[in-house]
Amino acid sequence: MVNLSQLSPWSRQFINCLVTLASVFICLIILPARLPGMELLGIAPNWLLIWVVAWSVKRSAFQGAIAGLVLGLIQDGMTSPEPTHILNLALVGILTARIQKQRFIQEDFISVALIVFGMAVVGETVTAIQYSFVGDRNLTDIWLDHQRIALSSAILSSLWAPVLYYPLNRWWEKLKFVEQS
Repeated sequence: MVNLSQLSPWSRQFINCLVTLASVFICLIILPARLPGMELLGIAPNWLLIWVVAWSVKRSAFQGAIAGLVLGLIQDGMTSPEPTHILNLALVGILTARIQKQRFIQEDFISVALIVFGMAVVGETVTAIQYSFVGDRNLTDIWLDHQRIALSSAILSSLWAPVLYYPLNRWWEKLKFVEQS
């Protein structure tokens, strides 16, 4: 195992970028997968939303917005661009970063799961609003589906959030500690 403190700053940044990109790639791979036990009422966890929350918890609102924007563009490229995923993921990144974590939230599994739960509801609400503006479906149907989708997505995403958050947070903390010393 390589000691991070023995690496040059450039090497540490390269490895950090590599780990970050690999985690995004893994989320993109498992996003369309419907694995047994990872589905509730036909809804799977929103892995990109979980990643944006994990990224934004310890970063600025601008960095959270950029992460949401980039992952939203990628998800729009993988799926239909209407409704766009950019709005909900960027909003999730901004709101997560703006939460006054020191005052209200300690950075543990339960806190992150609660943040993911709330942000999943926010993200699905933004999607439902976009569907409402399109006007090709009955508003009653949109909002009834929204309730089922938002709750299922929020429950599953919050349950799976620690699986993604814990290793990424440990990596980013370890790297930050090495850079400070």
